[in-house]
Parts: sequence; C-alpha cells; structure tokens
Amino acid sequence: MQHYYVDLHIHIGRTGTGKPVKITASRSLTIPSIIQEASRRKGMDMIGIIDGHVPEVLCEFEHYIETGEMMELEEGGLRYQNLTIILGSEIEIYDEHCHGPIHVLVYFGRIKEMEQFSLWLGARMKNITLSSQRIYERASVLQEKVRELNGLFIPAHVFTPFKSLYGKGVERSLTEVFNPLLIDGIELGLSSNTAMAGGIEELNMYSFLSNSDAHSVAKIAREYQQMKMESPSFAELKKVLKKEDGRRITANYGLNPFLGKYYHTVCEKCFHKQSSSSQWLCAQCGHRKFIKGVSERIKELPPTDHPISRPPYIHQVPLDFIPGIGAKTLDKLIQLVGTEMYILHEASEEELKEYVKPSIVQLILKARKGELDIYSGGGGIYGKVMAD
Repeated sequence: MQHYYVDLHIHIGRTGTGKPVKITASRSLTIPSIIQEASRRKGMDMIGIIDGHVPEVLCEFEHYIETGEMMELEEGGLRYQNLTIILGSEIEIYDEHCHGPIHVLVYFGRIKEMEQFSLWLGARMKNITLSSQRIYERASVLQEKVRELNGLFIPAHVFTPFKSLYGKGVERSLTEVFNPLLIDGIELGLSSNTAMAGGIEELNMYSFLSNSDAHSVAKIAREYQQMKMESPSFAELKKVLKKEDGRRITANYGLNPFLGKYYHTVCEKCFHKQSSSSQWLCAQCGHRKFIKGVSERIKELPPTDHPISRPPYIHQVPLDFIPGIGAKTLDKLIQLVGTEMYILHEASEEELKEYVKPSIVQLILKARKGELDIYSGGGGIYGKVMAD
C-alpha cells in the first residue's frame, strides 16, 4: 500500500459553456482548471468534485470518457492521467428537525449512480443546475437513498456558524436530524482541528476529513489528508473511512484554526473579538448581536470521557498565506522546485534558497514545523500569518 494526498471538496464555478454552478465560486473554476491545478501544481492524487449532480457537468464528464481523456475505474472513480476524480454533490438540508440549514456531502463511485441520484434529486430541488441547493425531503430519506446507490454520506464543515451540523443545525446531537449509522465520516472544516473535535463523544465512531471547500483554483488543497490505500479509487476510499484492511487516514493537513474565518466569537457589525457570545453589548461599538466562534461552540457539546486515537492533524500553511509569496513567486517555485505538496513537505532548505529569499525560506520551514505566529480570525475574516 502507498500514501496518497486527497482533497474531497472542490466546487465548480462554471460549466464548459459558461453557465454558473457554484454562484459564489470563481468563474475560472472549471473542470479543466481544477484538473490542472490539483495534479500538476498542487500534487494531489485524488480529488472530489462535489457538483457532479448538475446535468451539464455530468455531460462534460461523459464527453471526457467518450474521447478517451478519462476512464471509469473498475473500483470506482474517474481516472485522468495521474489523478483520480470522485463525483460528489453538496446539498442543503432544512427539514422539520433542523434548527438551521445543514450542508452535507455525498459521493458515488460511478457516473450511472450519480445520474440516478441527480434524477432523484431533481424531483426534490428547485434548481438542479446549481450547487449547494436545498432539498425538500427529510434528511433520513436522503441518507437512505445515498446508501441504496452505494454512496457515501458526510456532513460538511460541521462547526462553521452558518449552514452546518453543529453551527445551527442541531442543539446538542447529530441524532436530532441524522441516522448515525448512515454517516460515513465527518468533515471538520476551517477553524477546527482534530484536537478540538476529538473531544465530542458522538464523533468517536467516525473518521475526520479535512478538505479545502475550494471556491477558487488557488484554494484547492488548502486543506487535505494523506490516505494509506492500495490505489486512489472509490472502493479504497470507502475502506479508508471504515479503517478496513489496513486502509486509513494517516494524517490530516489543515489551517491552524486561528487562520480560519470562524475561530473566535466576533461582533456581527464591527468584527471586534468577544470573549463570549453571551455578552450583552460589543465592547467596541455597542452592537447587540455576535457571530459565535467555533472555539466557543465546541465547548457547548457533550464531551467524551474516552477520546479515541486519531491520525496527527498537521497545521500546514498554504504557500499563498505566507508573507512575501505572491502569485509570481509561487509560480516560480512550482515551475522550478516542484508541486506545492513537495515544497511544503519535502523540499530542502538548500533547494528553496536557490529561488527565494532566505527570509521566505525560513517562513516555509517554520510553517512545516508549526512555529509561525498567527493572528486569529473570526466572523468570516481569515486570520493572518505574522511576518518576523
């Protein structure tokens, strides 16, 4: 078995004919640009494109297969050169059991299964041509349909304040909305990590995923994981999530929670950091409403007395977060040194010094060791890496 880099949450901004898919995503986020960035620049081995339910997107993938540019793997997934693509969909749930909308991710191994799911979804959704749309169906029925089609069901970015399981969807437990036996994993999302989420009792039975939720080409592999499996395929991914036959996630890579957009509780109006969302007034502007941070929300959930052993969560900092690395410098590094995965994890100090200033080299090495100084974010504003 080998180790593979995997990012399972990448959006499509536009179809090949220019029609919008994910409204908030970049227009340049197309299937060809995703493939180029993920494989040649970032060094991913497997990615999940989670707008695969859109009929025109399905037609694009079928065209790639007809022309021989892609092939459908026997074990599930699509193969393009050295990259495996898993077809998925992001869906918004808000049924009678929810306190707020919840985003979930579903994945399928074959185009025919995604086509069947798209037809089923289209009868329960107002606009099947867009991403992350609301389904008018009970959550348990959606879970059962995904299982019927041999798919995977994963609640998305579960702690973010808006449109997530614990953000607003439930008060105390995922069982308020979901059948826990039909959940295949938990996506942590920005502003949280394994140390924070691992203290919650009901999550002990699930593998944790750290994905980018990329809305632009540059954000692909902002967060990802390393998986140990025979080959990058849908069947192997299933085994990884269940920890079967030696398959497993060996490491999660993600932003330090301080860099995420929702770590701290902040004032809804001026974004001043608050010590608690239970305060009456913002100390800076006097506003009465706050955006609760992930760090505070997690403390409200039932803790576990017996946390399980999990893979290390490595606080990686994407190269474009590092002061001094602009677009031109990043292009030069990738062209002359290697993929972003190689630069972040393997390139020696001597290699890097050939192409960038010593001060930038030191920041890359500090990022690798988790030694960077970070100013924490909140309320939708990213944290920042502080230069020396």
